[in-house]
Amino acid sequence: MGYSKIPHFESEDKERLFWSKRDSTQYIDWKKAEKALFPDLKPTTRTISIRLPEHLIEDIKRVAYKFDIPYQSLIKIILAEGIKTVDTK
Repeated sequence: MGYSKIPHFESEDKERLFWSKRDSTQYIDWKKAEKALFPDLKPTTRTISIRLPEHLIEDIKRVAYKFDIPYQSLIKIILAEGIKTVDTK
């Protein structure tokens, strides 16, 4: 079976769009794939702006202080756990 050549992408967004509309088996022979580990790879992050009531921010900061973690890290933990809960329903 012949495989199509994977194009060069100008950005992650363009690559993400490309793969969202295509079947990777047309480009890659997954039977020959090898498992790779990237222990130092950090996920790409994006800054967002979200409006929260002040009392909620203060509650989050209070709980974060109890766990001795930055409040923004606590928000990420809460969001990740919430997504897991919603995604399993």
